[in-house]
Amino acid sequence: MSKRIAFWIFLIGTLSSSALFLFLTFDTQRQVEALSHADRIDDRVIAGKRAFQKYNCNDCHTILGFGGYYAPDLTRVIRRVGAEGVRYRVTDPGKAFANGWRKMPNQHLAAAEIDDLAAFFTWVDGIENGDWPPQDSRKRLSRAGERLVASAAASPGAAVFQTRGCMSCHTLHGAGGTFGPVLDTIGARLSAGQIERYVQDPKAVNPKANMPAQTGLTDREREEVARFLSSLK
Repeated sequence: MSKRIAFWIFLIGTLSSSALFLFLTFDTQRQVEALSHADRIDDRVIAGKRAFQKYNCNDCHTILGFGGYYAPDLTRVIRRVGAEGVRYRVTDPGKAFANGWRKMPNQHLAAAEIDDLAAFFTWVDGIENGDWPPQDSRKRLSRAGERLVASAAASPGAAVFQTRGCMSCHTLHGAGGTFGPVLDTIGARLSAGQIERYVQDPKAVNPKANMPAQTGLTDREREEVARFLSSLK
């Protein structure tokens, strides 16, 4: 290859790459307002963002790809634990994370600040960012759950319980979170049908329930996890 040909390959490659980069940047910026649902940003969301910055939450947590990796990613925290789960964890982290080796300090936020944080996380959860982060991807969790439910090698309901985030809030045989009730003997109190109805819409069964409706579960996953939990006596 001559120097002249190499020069033209370099020049055309550089110009075409630059043009593509500029086009994609422009196209992304053009869609930012729609993808981020900027129309949903109100005073509480703004106040929540300020509280997030005030207490340096990014030092430990990652959100939208930025921050520390010591504590869980907060981009989809509302999807995982709901607004009530956020309030509980921020209000009393010592109790909420009692079973974990990573500890969250109590920043003693005011009730209004905690509500603002929940509003901010709710807005962030609605941002269309390509189903990021991977650990909270609806597609990945759905595929994993379907594969495990279809597997005869393991208890389908136990597989759903482990892969769909139930242990973030509930303790089972000494492992899991402390936000929700211990489930070791739940089958002695509730039938599979009762558990399934509760999982589908907790507040319809108990208006004071802190657990969010598990709308991300398929009908089969909900049925399997209810069957599994009802066997625990």
